[in-house]
Amino acid sequence: MANIVQVLHTVKEVREWHAAQRQANKTIGFVATMGALHSGHLNLVQQASCESGSVIVSIFVNPAQFAPHEDLDQYPRTLDADVAKLTEFAQTAAGQAFAVFAPSVSEMYPRGITTHRDQQKGTFVEVLGLSEMLEGGTRPHFFRGVATVVSRLFHITMPDKAFFGQKDVQQCCVLRAMVRDLHFPVELRIGATVRDPTDGLALSSRNVYLTEDQRKRAPAFYRGLCKAKALFESGVLDRDELVGAVIKEAATQDLEIEYISLSDPDTLEEVDSVTSSGAILSGAWRMGTTRLIDNMLIGFEF
Repeated sequence: MANIVQVLHTVKEVREWHAAQRQANKTIGFVATMGALHSGHLNLVQQASCESGSVIVSIFVNPAQFAPHEDLDQYPRTLDADVAKLTEFAQTAAGQAFAVFAPSVSEMYPRGITTHRDQQKGTFVEVLGLSEMLEGGTRPHFFRGVATVVSRLFHITMPDKAFFGQKDVQQCCVLRAMVRDLHFPVELRIGATVRDPTDGLALSSRNVYLTEDQRKRAPAFYRGLCKAKALFESGVLDRDELVGAVIKEAATQDLEIEYISLSDPDTLEEVDSVTSSGAILSGAWRMGTTRLIDNMLIGFEF
């Protein structure tokens, strides 16, 4: 019999689904998304399917991680297409239960939510010391929103394992600290960044915003990251040389760099050279109005 993906919209429905999986003695893997699913998301679903008896995927565009001037209203919402992709995948996973949790904003934020942080009411989660670094420098609201929604989703879905992608490397670091600090009984599993096989651009739901010319130029950042990693593997540890390799390659395509960071993988503080703990080489750049991010792990793995 073909697997059917159950689409759930309320906390009550998820709890009932969860109880059924536990009654069947199945472990639960969880993948959090904002929808507009691409191969990167499906790679995480594949990992969850391999490591869990049942899989639940959340599809929720979270207002709390957007600022008033950002693209909340324009962010792609493609629930029917997303469910179709997951249903197609589920056909290959005999004997597993698959569910989608697609809640309304009011289901996730019973007291309402606004993108204006000073007007928000209710309970929020903030991981101090990590959220302000890197991406937090230009998007101070972002990781408060991420930590808040993921903590709520963990409480609702109660998974054994949760699967996130390395492309959002700071998110992985923030959530790892949140799980540790709040004693969530969930194991975080980090999947490698999925890239376009032709040029290495990291897959992102925002790539659809790129013009043809911007799409051709965007992979220069990844080429710079690769050159920096090659330098490290040849013995170079110095920050200026590693960051410089990214800047030089990005300049060949006139990328508008927002920041480039070489940071400690535990504290996210900037480092002058790669130590035995390794480092995260990361950055953000703009192609017109579209903001992209990418990173490379240097000398360590999650």
